[in-house]
Amino acid sequence: MRKGLQVQTNDQKLIDAINNLANAINGGSSVQNTGRDQKADAFIYDAESRNLRPVNRVAAPDLDLLKGIDRAKNTLLENTRRFANGFSANNALLWGARGMGKSTVIKAIHRTMKSEFGEKAPALVEIHREDISALPSLLGKLRDGKKNFIVYCDDLSFNRPDRDFKALKSVLEGGLEGRPENVIFYATSNRRHLLPRQMMDQESATGIHPNEAMDETIALSDRFGLWLGFHPCDQEEYLDMISGYIEIFKLNPKDDWCPAALEWAKTRGNRSGRTAWQFVNNLAGELGAKVGF
Repeated sequence: MRKGLQVQTNDQKLIDAINNLANAINGGSSVQNTGRDQKADAFIYDAESRNLRPVNRVAAPDLDLLKGIDRAKNTLLENTRRFANGFSANNALLWGARGMGKSTVIKAIHRTMKSEFGEKAPALVEIHREDISALPSLLGKLRDGKKNFIVYCDDLSFNRPDRDFKALKSVLEGGLEGRPENVIFYATSNRRHLLPRQMMDQESATGIHPNEAMDETIALSDRFGLWLGFHPCDQEEYLDMISGYIEIFKLNPKDDWCPAALEWAKTRGNRSGRTAWQFVNNLAGELGAKVGF
């Protein structure tokens, strides 16, 4: 009996190996490989294996908890709703200050879409910035999917300028096939224009006039229909962020926490959503509580 079981196990391993080989020859697996994949609503794209790795749980706060970014938040939410409903929508570039919730708002909106649309909500797919040259391959996979997809890249930059820049440009321009109707692309960046100065200097060194390099950079940014700016928050917004977290997590500090929160921001040299969240984490620890999403 045990021998028969061993043979069956070996046969299954052989079948799996053949399937994996066939999968590699065909350019990797699709989003609908397994039952588990079909049920997942978030993925990370592995460019090396060309597979979509399901994410069991996305750490995202409720959208209402994100303070000080109302205009950007509401604009992106409405754009995503249109996309989820099958209407026209724009690719979006979220740019600006560090720690102000650029990537968090994308995940929070995805959470809102799940609440509003259920199983018909767009799935979220993250592609790492170092894999941006594989973006056309990813979109080719998603094109035939039965779901809508929000593809996003956090802190977009170009590690391999020539290759990465051209890959993104071809996707945003659409190429012959155009952007898949079931895919929208969101990116975050600390810069409004996507090429850093040293890359434009390299362009100039190769004989391209600096103004032409700048024009090409702006032209790439222009391919995003939405430019959403995230700016440093003021003191009132910073304290409002902390107050919202304290309320949602039912923390009960005995003393006035505002002076400590202001000192916390001062020692870090900035007021931001990230700084506010770090203060709340510290406060919760002092109170013997745990916070998280």
